[in-house]
Amino acid sequence: MSVAFASHLSLSGLTATPLPLRLHSVCHAASEQPQCHQQQRSARVPMARIPRVASLLLFLTKLSIGQREVTVQKGPLLRAEGYPVSIGCNVSGHRGPSEQHFQWSVYLPTAPALEIQIVSTKDAGFTYAAYAGRVQSRDIYVERLQGNSALLHISKLQGKDSGEYECHTPNTDGKYYGSYSAKTTLIVIPDTLSATMSPQTLSKEEGEPLELTCEAATATAQHTHLAVAWYLLQAGGSRATEIISLSKDFTLLPGPSYTERFARGAVRLDKLGAATFRLSIGSLQPSDQGRLFCEATEWIQDPDETWTSIAKKQTDPTTLRIQPAVRDFQVNLTAESPFTEGKPFELVCRVLGSGRDPQLQGVWFFNGVEVARIDAGGVLGLKKDYKERASQGQLQVSKLSPKAFSLKIFAAGPEDEGAYRCAVAEMTRAQMGSWQLLQRKQSPDSHVHLRKPAARSVAVSTQNKQQAVWEGEALTLLCKADGAESLLSVSWWHVPPGQTQPEFVAGMEQDGTVQLGASYGTPTNHGHARLEKTDWATFRLEITSTTVTDSGAYECRVFERFRSQARGLSWTQKMSITVKSLASSLQVSLMSRQPQVKLTSTVDLACVVGASYSDLQVPLTVTWQFQPAGSQVSHQLIRVTHNGTIEWGDFPSQFQRRTRISQSAFRSQLLIHDATEEEAGVYQCKVEVYDRNSLPMNGPARASANSHPLRIVISLPESKLIVNSSSRVQELAINSNAAVECSILSRTTGHLQLAVIWYFSPISSNASWLRILELDQTNVVKYGDEFHTPRRKQKFHTEKVSPDTFQLHILHVEDSDQGKYRCAVQEWLLSANGTGYKLGEETSGVTELKLRPTGTKVRVSKVHWTENATEHGEAAMHCSLESAGGSASLFSVTWYWAREHSGSKMLAHLQHDGLLEYGEERLRRRLHCHRSSPADFVLKLHRVEMEDAGEYWCRVAEWQLHGTPSKWVSQASDESQHMVLTVLPSEPSFHSRICSSASLIYFLFICPFLVFLLLVSALGLYWKARKLSALRRTAQREKALWMDLKGAGDGPATTREEQEEDS
Repeated sequence: MSVAFASHLSLSGLTATPLPLRLHSVCHAASEQPQCHQQQRSARVPMARIPRVASLLLFLTKLSIGQREVTVQKGPLLRAEGYPVSIGCNVSGHRGPSEQHFQWSVYLPTAPALEIQIVSTKDAGFTYAAYAGRVQSRDIYVERLQGNSALLHISKLQGKDSGEYECHTPNTDGKYYGSYSAKTTLIVIPDTLSATMSPQTLSKEEGEPLELTCEAATATAQHTHLAVAWYLLQAGGSRATEIISLSKDFTLLPGPSYTERFARGAVRLDKLGAATFRLSIGSLQPSDQGRLFCEATEWIQDPDETWTSIAKKQTDPTTLRIQPAVRDFQVNLTAESPFTEGKPFELVCRVLGSGRDPQLQGVWFFNGVEVARIDAGGVLGLKKDYKERASQGQLQVSKLSPKAFSLKIFAAGPEDEGAYRCAVAEMTRAQMGSWQLLQRKQSPDSHVHLRKPAARSVAVSTQNKQQAVWEGEALTLLCKADGAESLLSVSWWHVPPGQTQPEFVAGMEQDGTVQLGASYGTPTNHGHARLEKTDWATFRLEITSTTVTDSGAYECRVFERFRSQARGLSWTQKMSITVKSLASSLQVSLMSRQPQVKLTSTVDLACVVGASYSDLQVPLTVTWQFQPAGSQVSHQLIRVTHNGTIEWGDFPSQFQRRTRISQSAFRSQLLIHDATEEEAGVYQCKVEVYDRNSLPMNGPARASANSHPLRIVISLPESKLIVNSSSRVQELAINSNAAVECSILSRTTGHLQLAVIWYFSPISSNASWLRILELDQTNVVKYGDEFHTPRRKQKFHTEKVSPDTFQLHILHVEDSDQGKYRCAVQEWLLSANGTGYKLGEETSGVTELKLRPTGTKVRVSKVHWTENATEHGEAAMHCSLESAGGSASLFSVTWYWAREHSGSKMLAHLQHDGLLEYGEERLRRRLHCHRSSPADFVLKLHRVEMEDAGEYWCRVAEWQLHGTPSKWVSQASDESQHMVLTVLPSEPSFHSRICSSASLIYFLFICPFLVFLLLVSALGLYWKARKLSALRRTAQREKALWMDLKGAGDGPATTREEQEEDS
């Protein structure tokens, strides 16, 4: 909308006087587009056309009056096609009359600069022809809210109504000051909201559930919220009742009439998926009858943040008919009559018939007077006397079920005799929340009387129906009275065997007070007594731990006292009880499944207790004793007490680690794992029986018994070892590697270790088996004496290919390796104490190792040779080649010696490189091996002994370089004929004769010693006899004595020498 102004500026007065102008324009309508036709209206000069100087002056010279301002609802406004819209317009800060006029125009998107006038509150001719029909039909109109505010209403939006709407207020002020129009944008969007539900007619009964679903969805491109509500339109009603709704902010809101049922969960609205909404009513009521439909409302948020409904759809209704439930009912009163004084007494009022889940109110009458009531809401009301009894816990009024009421008196008395009646009223909740009576029924009177005292009988029995118990076992006696229920008191008495005076055991008064006898209050001679009341007529006496002295007769005395009588009534009954001794039937036996136990197996011993009271679960202490084999002293192995404590004896600690003990009620099992020879011997067990109830006081054992002794023998298990005994032949190329296999076909089960020994027999005619190496049971490799050199260790090694397969690897096979190989397998059993036992040994078959011919052959002279050697002399054996061989060959020689009935022995080995080895280090001093010529080898023996006699022979091997890198390899060998050496004893010499006579040796050594002693003695005597003589005489006598001695010694000596020479 444009406004034109004509102004006359008076600079002196700083005022602007408006000059109204009249403009004429014509607007025509052709098809749906408005065209201008000539109409007369007031011209408006837009504010933008006021000269800037005047505008600045007006701004700088603000007057004290307010500035006019026109405002409209903030846009853009999105509304759905076919629905109404209201746009507000307000003017403030104006002068003149309070009632202002409003003129509405629109600028369509097809012609945004063209103003199309719609409606005016001032000028009836303001409307253009395009909107004249809609204005006249009140489809478009202006509603004045106040003098300065109004609403533009479009009752049914059309798609062409989109555009920019302007609200203009004609000037009523003395001058122009402020704004006179405002604009907002309206966008009309398609209506995409849908709400559907299949129309149907349902017939339900009162109380049945109901579920209805409707589909509600929208395809609007803009962000909108969907609200769904369910309504009920009752017959003859003009306004639907809201049942429940889901608001635009996703809040469930029940209708006013359904608030209470919604709170109980009886009315629900659930969203199933994206567009399905389900109404659930748990229990239908007659007021739910009518037409139910679903309404969906689409909301959008305007720029001013207010939510506006833009579309609304309703589904087709579902007609619901409800058949009211049958409400007629009867009231029945049940009461226990006659009742027992002091006992509980209950009356039950039941409703027969009525509808489903009725809301009932119950009222109790006694002798025609109301005493209690429970209304339909569960609120209890009691009269004064009954209220006091209820507060003291003597009376209770309750609702047992929706159709049952109860009046219970816990201690009935004579005052409760009379006529009882109950009345039941069916109520319904009115719309305002109050209860409304539907119908009321009452029961006939029920007369209740007090039971009169009657004669009783008393029966005494035991709980297990047995009159004999074992010592330490609990004794439980039952005393039961028959007849009508009443308050009773009881007392128990005991008459020991051989006595007539009863002893008081325990008693209980009518109020439950218990008294115990002097001998039964604490567990001393008798077990502790306990008296309980299991029901109104049964009294139980329990003696927790019986002894033999508890045998005898037990008497029960029952007494009943009445409030209406001064004296009561009593009844008596007896029973005889026998307590048997535990030691009378105790027997202990020791068993073993296998007295012959294999080494490292398990010793399994079972100590079994036999007694007639095996079902009592009495505490036992078991002591295991052991006497080792060859010993006369028994030791305590282990002691398992009744409380599970294990006490070990003085045996070594490793015995404890291998021992397991398990104990049940009447059985104790001893397991000794990994048995050794130390566990062989005699075993015995001792059992002590205790009383369970006396254990807390550390009481002694009630009985004990020993088992018979049982001898356990430990033996080695039988070996199941089988080694492959088949023989094989391997033919190999020289300098190649060989593998000899030793396979085990069967072995003994268990954790056993294996030892494997490899043997070798050269191709000599009478060569013995040589031990190459041994892989012992600890996997340590030990080489034989002949294979202990570094070269032999490098050449031979063993490998465990699998648990049952071993291989001997021979590297770079040469001529000297030809021969027979075999293995010996041993099974070893390691006991727990570390001792190893060999169970068995088996030898494999022979594997013969041969070399393929190489084209060369060594020939040793086969000349038979014998030689005699004298003892202590020298001997030389010769070994000659028939040819000296080629220049590329080297030779080694090995000398052997053997005696009859003995194996051969290697004496010396002269290697191809000149190194000399001896079979035994002690032979180095007596043997010398050398090569005297290219074709001759010599073995010399120095200081020949008689033991050196026997057969000697040599084996010569030819060596050549093979392989890359080159290596000396023995490729051929030959053995000489056996040479026989005979050793002759040597001629005896003087020294040998002397040395060969033991008596002569004794004479030559002992006789000079005796002569020396005689001379020393003679000199001593002579010195003593002549010590007083003069020196001269002494000298002369000394000289004469020496002369005599010389003459006496020379004669016999000469004669003896001559005799020796003559002989």
